[in-house]
Amino acid sequence: MSLKIKKILVSQPRPTNEKSPYFEIAEKHKVEITFRPFIKVERLPLKEFRQQRIQILDFSAIIFTARTAVDNFFSLCEELRITMPDSMKYFCNSETIALYLQKYIVYRKRKIFFSQTGKIEGLANPFTKHIKEKFLLPVSDQHSDDVASFLEKKKLDYTKSIMYRTVSNDFKEGENLDYDMLIFFSPLGVSSLIKNFPDFKEENIAIGCFGKATTAALQELGLTVDCEAPLPEFPSMTGALDQFLTDNHKKNS
Repeated sequence: MSLKIKKILVSQPRPTNEKSPYFEIAEKHKVEITFRPFIKVERLPLKEFRQQRIQILDFSAIIFTARTAVDNFFSLCEELRITMPDSMKYFCNSETIALYLQKYIVYRKRKIFFSQTGKIEGLANPFTKHIKEKFLLPVSDQHSDDVASFLEKKKLDYTKSIMYRTVSNDFKEGENLDYDMLIFFSPLGVSSLIKNFPDFKEENIAIGCFGKATTAALQELGLTVDCEAPLPEFPSMTGALDQFLTDNHKKNS
């Protein structure tokens, strides 16, 4: 079945890079792409954080696996009026996260280690050299235990602390989903759709998604996935979307 695709909703923040493939796709296929996150990240209220009975300055090292973790950790520190000592060590999943620390600390004066691979395993040597440190791991309420498992294998003294959560990004009352295609990136985004639009019907709306878990969440609701990534031929959502629009145009010709 061919669909007339003119307006697409991508449930992510607008790309900051103007050379994003989404903008090229919009121009190439003469479609209008709107960026509207279905989910957002919220820092844990101070009261909830305190219930964990964690004293940040009891730790000598912090492990950051995402820039979101960095933002929420330092936001909590600010509200708690905690200043990071110069002796604090930082272990980051990637160089990008490590450099992001410059937003909050004087980078050149600190002991900062980062993984060259973008994965926690890339920090194996620094962890071994600093085996006696007491580590704090800030995480989201929705997190994988892969990092914790690795830290346990390395026999590190670490504590996991939930500092932020992912929640539904509510739409205004009476707001319509006036789009020909919706693109999702997580099961939480799919849940947000149903929360905001409980009477949602697919009808003539195409649906794209990224990731097996997102596909499963859509199919559980009886919705048809028209465009999916990653696939061997389309590792990115933009690649899959470009091909879908090309094929759809041919069907309509």
